[in-house]
Amino acid sequence: MKSKFRSKHHLKTDSLLIETKGLLRRFGLKARKGLGQHFLVDEEVLELITGTSELTPADIVIEVGPGLGILTKELARKAGWVISVELDEKLASILGKTLSSLNNVTVRSGDILKIAPEVLIREEKTKFPPQVATPFSYKVVADLPYYITSPVLRHFLEAQVKPQLMVLMVQKEVAEVIAAGPGRMSLLSVSVQFYGKPSLISFVSASSFYPAPRVKSAILRIDLYPQPAVEVGDVRGFFELVRAGFCAPRKQIINSLGQGLKLPKVRVLSLLEGAGIVPQRRAESLSLNEWQRLWQVFTQEVERC
Repeated sequence: MKSKFRSKHHLKTDSLLIETKGLLRRFGLKARKGLGQHFLVDEEVLELITGTSELTPADIVIEVGPGLGILTKELARKAGWVISVELDEKLASILGKTLSSLNNVTVRSGDILKIAPEVLIREEKTKFPPQVATPFSYKVVADLPYYITSPVLRHFLEAQVKPQLMVLMVQKEVAEVIAAGPGRMSLLSVSVQFYGKPSLISFVSASSFYPAPRVKSAILRIDLYPQPAVEVGDVRGFFELVRAGFCAPRKQIINSLGQGLKLPKVRVLSLLEGAGIVPQRRAESLSLNEWQRLWQVFTQEVERC
Protein backbone atom coordinates (compact mmCIF):
# COMPACT_ATOMS: atom_id res chain seq x y z
CA MET A 1 0.00 0.00 0.00
CA LYS A 2 1.38 3.42 -0.98
CA SER A 3 2.00 5.94 1.74
CA LYS A 4 -0.41 8.90 1.73
CA PHE A 5 2.47 11.13 2.80
CA ARG A 6 4.82 12.56 0.20
CA SER A 7 8.57 12.51 0.85
CA LYS A 8 10.41 15.66 1.86
CA HIS A 9 12.19 15.60 -1.51
CA HIS A 10 8.89 15.62 -3.42
CA LEU A 11 7.55 18.44 -1.28
CA LYS A 12 10.66 20.56 -1.96
CA THR A 13 10.47 19.81 -5.68
CA ASP A 14 6.77 20.72 -5.71
CA SER A 15 7.67 23.96 -3.95
CA LEU A 16 10.25 24.85 -6.64
CA LEU A 17 7.78 23.99 -9.39
CA ILE A 18 5.14 26.23 -7.80
CA GLU A 19 7.71 29.02 -7.40
CA THR A 20 8.82 28.67 -11.04
CA LYS A 21 5.28 28.71 -12.41
CA GLY A 22 4.48 31.67 -10.17
CA LEU A 23 7.44 33.69 -11.46
CA LEU A 24 6.53 32.92 -15.06
CA ARG A 25 2.94 34.07 -14.48
CA ARG A 26 3.98 37.14 -12.48
CA PHE A 27 6.23 38.45 -15.22
CA GLY A 28 4.22 37.20 -18.19
CA LEU A 29 6.94 34.82 -19.32
CA LYS A 30 7.00 31.58 -21.25
CA ALA A 31 9.93 29.21 -21.65
CA ARG A 32 11.61 30.09 -24.95
CA LYS A 33 12.40 26.88 -26.82
CA GLY A 34 14.70 28.77 -29.18
CA LEU A 35 16.95 29.59 -26.20
CA GLY A 36 16.69 26.07 -24.77
CA GLN A 37 14.90 27.28 -21.63
CA HIS A 38 14.00 24.41 -19.30
CA PHE A 39 13.95 25.51 -15.66
CA LEU A 40 15.38 23.18 -12.99
CA VAL A 41 12.77 22.45 -10.29
CA ASP A 42 14.39 19.56 -8.42
CA GLU A 43 15.80 20.43 -5.00
CA GLU A 44 17.90 17.28 -4.80
CA VAL A 45 19.58 18.05 -8.14
CA LEU A 46 20.24 21.63 -7.04
CA GLU A 47 21.97 20.36 -3.93
CA LEU A 48 23.99 17.88 -5.99
CA ILE A 49 25.19 20.64 -8.33
CA THR A 50 26.26 22.96 -5.51
CA GLY A 51 27.80 20.10 -3.54
CA THR A 52 29.79 18.93 -6.56
CA SER A 53 31.03 22.51 -7.03
CA GLU A 54 32.60 22.45 -3.53
CA LEU A 55 31.88 26.13 -3.03
CA THR A 56 33.38 28.24 -0.26
CA PRO A 57 33.13 31.97 0.62
CA ALA A 58 36.50 32.40 -1.16
CA ASP A 59 35.06 31.32 -4.53
CA ILE A 60 34.05 33.40 -7.52
CA VAL A 61 31.41 31.70 -9.68
CA ILE A 62 30.44 32.52 -13.24
CA GLU A 63 26.97 31.16 -14.00
CA VAL A 64 25.79 30.89 -17.61
CA GLY A 65 22.06 31.09 -18.31
CA PRO A 66 20.64 31.68 -14.79
CA GLY A 67 17.05 31.61 -16.08
CA LEU A 68 14.75 32.45 -13.16
CA GLY A 69 17.60 32.46 -10.65
CA ILE A 70 16.76 29.26 -8.76
CA LEU A 71 20.33 27.93 -8.99
CA THR A 72 21.74 31.45 -8.59
CA LYS A 73 20.25 31.74 -5.09
CA GLU A 74 21.88 28.47 -4.02
CA LEU A 75 25.24 29.53 -5.44
CA ALA A 76 25.00 32.88 -3.62
CA ARG A 77 24.44 31.09 -0.30
CA LYS A 78 27.79 29.30 -0.56
CA ALA A 79 30.12 31.32 -2.81
CA GLY A 80 31.85 34.64 -2.22
CA TRP A 81 30.54 36.23 -5.42
CA VAL A 82 28.33 35.09 -8.30
CA ILE A 83 28.39 36.63 -11.78
CA SER A 84 25.36 35.45 -13.75
CA VAL A 85 25.27 36.05 -17.49
CA GLU A 86 21.84 35.84 -19.14
CA LEU A 87 21.26 36.16 -22.91
CA ASP A 88 17.53 36.87 -22.59
CA GLU A 89 17.34 40.63 -21.87
CA LYS A 90 13.89 40.43 -20.31
CA LEU A 91 14.95 37.64 -17.95
CA ALA A 92 18.13 39.50 -17.03
CA SER A 93 16.06 42.58 -16.14
CA ILE A 94 13.69 40.51 -14.02
CA LEU A 95 16.59 38.77 -12.26
CA GLY A 96 18.03 42.17 -11.39
CA LYS A 97 14.84 42.79 -9.40
CA THR A 98 14.16 39.34 -7.91
CA LEU A 99 17.77 38.88 -6.78
CA SER A 100 18.32 42.46 -5.61
CA SER A 101 18.32 41.39 -1.95
CA LEU A 102 21.45 39.25 -2.54
CA ASN A 103 24.52 41.40 -1.94
CA ASN A 104 26.97 39.04 -3.64
CA VAL A 105 25.33 38.57 -7.05
CA THR A 106 25.78 40.50 -10.29
CA VAL A 107 23.40 39.81 -13.19
CA ARG A 108 24.87 40.63 -16.57
CA SER A 109 22.78 40.79 -19.74
CA GLY A 110 24.72 39.56 -22.74
CA ASP A 111 26.14 36.70 -24.77
CA ILE A 112 28.72 34.80 -22.71
CA LEU A 113 30.48 33.76 -25.92
CA LYS A 114 31.32 37.41 -26.59
CA ILE A 115 32.63 38.20 -23.10
CA ALA A 116 36.07 37.00 -21.95
CA PRO A 117 35.96 35.59 -18.39
CA GLU A 118 38.84 37.81 -17.28
CA VAL A 119 36.91 40.88 -18.44
CA LEU A 120 33.85 39.83 -16.43
CA ILE A 121 35.96 39.35 -13.32
CA ARG A 122 37.95 42.54 -13.79
CA GLU A 123 34.75 44.58 -14.03
CA GLU A 124 33.42 43.15 -10.76
CA LYS A 125 36.69 42.84 -8.85
CA THR A 126 36.23 45.94 -6.67
CA LYS A 127 32.98 44.49 -5.26
CA PHE A 128 34.47 41.19 -4.10
CA PRO A 129 34.51 40.53 -0.34
CA PRO A 130 37.90 40.32 1.48
CA GLN A 131 37.81 36.52 1.70
CA VAL A 132 38.22 36.30 -2.09
CA ALA A 133 42.03 36.28 -2.07
CA THR A 134 42.56 35.05 -5.65
CA PRO A 135 39.77 36.59 -7.78
CA PHE A 136 41.03 35.22 -11.10
CA SER A 137 40.75 31.66 -9.77
CA TYR A 138 37.08 31.06 -10.51
CA LYS A 139 34.54 28.29 -11.07
CA VAL A 140 31.89 27.91 -13.75
CA VAL A 141 28.59 26.44 -12.58
CA ALA A 142 25.65 26.33 -14.97
CA ASP A 143 22.46 24.63 -16.06
CA LEU A 144 23.37 25.17 -19.70
CA PRO A 145 21.00 25.61 -22.63
CA TYR A 146 22.02 22.44 -24.47
CA TYR A 147 22.42 24.01 -27.90
CA ILE A 148 25.41 26.06 -26.69
CA THR A 149 27.19 23.36 -24.66
CA SER A 150 30.15 22.91 -27.03
CA PRO A 151 30.69 26.63 -27.71
CA VAL A 152 30.56 27.43 -23.97
CA LEU A 153 33.04 24.68 -23.18
CA ARG A 154 35.41 25.93 -25.86
CA HIS A 155 34.99 29.53 -24.68
CA PHE A 156 36.15 28.75 -21.14
CA LEU A 157 38.67 26.00 -21.89
CA GLU A 158 40.47 28.18 -24.42
CA ALA A 159 40.18 31.41 -22.40
CA GLN A 160 43.29 33.33 -21.40
CA VAL A 161 42.18 32.93 -17.77
CA LYS A 162 40.65 29.47 -17.40
CA PRO A 163 38.38 28.27 -14.57
CA GLN A 164 39.73 25.84 -11.98
CA LEU A 165 36.51 23.83 -12.10
CA MET A 166 33.39 23.53 -14.24
CA VAL A 167 30.15 21.89 -13.07
CA LEU A 168 27.56 21.79 -15.83
CA MET A 169 24.14 20.37 -16.52
CA VAL A 170 24.32 19.06 -20.08
CA GLN A 171 22.52 16.59 -22.31
CA LYS A 172 23.17 13.00 -21.17
CA GLU A 173 24.62 11.84 -24.49
CA VAL A 174 26.96 14.84 -24.66
CA ALA A 175 28.23 14.17 -21.12
CA GLU A 176 28.93 10.54 -22.05
CA VAL A 177 30.84 11.63 -25.16
CA ILE A 178 32.95 14.12 -23.20
CA ALA A 179 33.85 11.59 -20.50
CA ALA A 180 34.52 8.71 -22.96
CA GLY A 181 37.84 6.85 -23.02
CA PRO A 182 39.82 5.46 -25.99
CA GLY A 183 37.54 3.32 -28.09
CA ARG A 184 34.71 5.85 -27.86
CA MET A 185 36.64 9.11 -28.19
CA SER A 186 35.50 12.00 -30.40
CA LEU A 187 36.81 15.42 -31.31
CA LEU A 188 34.82 16.81 -28.35
CA SER A 189 36.32 14.21 -25.97
CA VAL A 190 39.86 15.11 -27.02
CA SER A 191 39.11 18.85 -26.90
CA VAL A 192 37.88 18.69 -23.28
CA GLN A 193 40.30 16.08 -21.95
CA PHE A 194 43.25 18.05 -23.33
CA TYR A 195 42.44 20.73 -20.74
CA GLY A 196 40.88 18.84 -17.84
CA LYS A 197 39.52 15.65 -16.33
CA PRO A 198 35.76 15.13 -16.91
CA SER A 199 33.66 13.16 -14.43
CA LEU A 200 30.06 12.08 -14.93
CA ILE A 201 28.41 12.84 -11.60
CA SER A 202 24.78 11.84 -12.11
CA PHE A 203 22.04 11.41 -14.69
CA VAL A 204 19.01 13.67 -14.33
CA SER A 205 15.50 12.82 -15.52
CA ALA A 206 13.41 15.12 -17.68
CA SER A 207 10.88 15.45 -14.84
CA SER A 208 13.43 17.54 -12.91
CA PHE A 209 12.73 20.46 -15.29
CA TYR A 210 9.82 22.66 -16.22
CA PRO A 211 8.88 22.34 -18.98
CA ALA A 212 10.34 18.85 -19.30
CA PRO A 213 12.86 18.51 -22.16
CA ARG A 214 12.69 15.62 -24.59
CA VAL A 215 16.14 14.36 -23.60
CA LYS A 216 17.77 13.14 -20.42
CA SER A 217 20.41 15.26 -18.75
CA ALA A 218 23.56 14.75 -16.72
CA ILE A 219 25.71 16.67 -14.26
CA LEU A 220 29.26 16.87 -15.56
CA ARG A 221 32.28 18.01 -13.56
CA ILE A 222 35.52 19.08 -15.27
CA ASP A 223 38.64 19.61 -13.14
CA LEU A 224 41.03 21.70 -15.19
CA TYR A 225 44.74 20.90 -15.23
CA PRO A 226 47.30 23.65 -14.46
CA GLN A 227 48.77 22.79 -17.87
CA PRO A 228 47.27 20.78 -20.77
CA ALA A 229 47.35 17.01 -20.36
CA VAL A 230 49.94 16.67 -23.14
CA GLU A 231 52.58 19.12 -24.31
CA VAL A 232 52.20 20.04 -27.97
CA GLY A 233 53.61 23.55 -28.35
CA ASP A 234 51.22 24.72 -31.07
CA VAL A 235 47.72 24.04 -29.69
CA ARG A 236 45.92 25.35 -32.77
CA GLY A 237 48.02 23.17 -35.09
CA PHE A 238 47.56 20.14 -32.84
CA PHE A 239 43.79 20.42 -33.01
CA GLU A 240 43.87 20.91 -36.77
CA LEU A 241 45.56 17.51 -36.93
CA VAL A 242 43.03 15.93 -34.55
CA ARG A 243 40.16 17.49 -36.50
CA ALA A 244 41.61 16.03 -39.68
CA GLY A 245 41.79 12.60 -38.06
CA PHE A 246 38.10 12.76 -37.14
CA CYS A 247 36.89 14.10 -40.51
CA ALA A 248 35.68 10.59 -41.43
CA PRO A 249 35.55 8.82 -38.04
CA ARG A 250 34.08 5.56 -39.34
CA LYS A 251 37.02 5.05 -41.66
CA GLN A 252 40.39 3.62 -40.70
CA ILE A 253 42.76 6.30 -39.40
CA ILE A 254 45.01 5.99 -42.47
CA ASN A 255 42.05 6.97 -44.68
CA SER A 256 40.40 9.59 -42.47
CA LEU A 257 43.70 11.34 -41.73
CA GLY A 258 44.69 11.27 -45.40
CA GLN A 259 41.32 12.77 -46.34
CA GLY A 260 41.54 15.43 -43.64
CA LEU A 261 45.14 16.44 -44.36
CA LYS A 262 44.80 15.93 -48.13
CA LEU A 263 47.94 13.77 -48.12
CA PRO A 264 48.69 10.61 -50.14
CA LYS A 265 48.27 7.33 -48.30
CA VAL A 266 51.99 6.57 -48.40
CA ARG A 267 52.82 9.74 -46.44
CA VAL A 268 50.07 9.11 -43.88
CA LEU A 269 51.32 5.54 -43.44
CA SER A 270 54.79 6.93 -42.70
CA LEU A 271 53.35 9.28 -40.07
CA LEU A 272 51.39 6.52 -38.37
CA GLU A 273 54.34 4.14 -38.35
CA GLY A 274 56.54 6.86 -36.86
CA ALA A 275 54.00 7.33 -34.06
CA GLY A 276 53.59 3.58 -33.49
CA ILE A 277 49.91 3.61 -34.51
CA VAL A 278 48.42 0.71 -36.49
CA PRO A 279 46.89 2.23 -39.67
CA GLN A 280 43.77 0.04 -39.47
CA ARG A 281 42.64 1.66 -36.20
CA ARG A 282 39.97 4.36 -36.08
CA ALA A 283 40.33 7.87 -34.68
CA GLU A 284 37.98 7.06 -31.77
CA SER A 285 40.49 4.49 -30.45
CA LEU A 286 43.44 6.88 -30.10
CA SER A 287 44.43 8.21 -26.68
CA LEU A 288 45.64 11.75 -26.01
CA ASN A 289 49.21 10.48 -25.75
CA GLU A 290 48.93 8.83 -29.16
CA TRP A 291 47.62 12.05 -30.71
CA GLN A 292 50.58 13.83 -29.14
CA ARG A 293 53.04 11.33 -30.65
CA LEU A 294 51.36 11.67 -34.05
CA TRP A 295 51.60 15.46 -33.79
CA GLN A 296 55.30 15.26 -32.95
CA VAL A 297 55.99 13.03 -35.97
CA PHE A 298 53.88 15.28 -38.19
CA THR A 299 55.68 18.50 -37.13
CA GLN A 300 59.09 16.84 -37.59
CA GLU A 301 58.16 15.85 -41.14
CA VAL A 302 56.84 19.34 -41.90
CA GLU A 303 60.12 20.83 -40.68
CA ARG A 304 62.12 18.50 -42.96
CA CYS A 305 60.08 19.43 -46.04
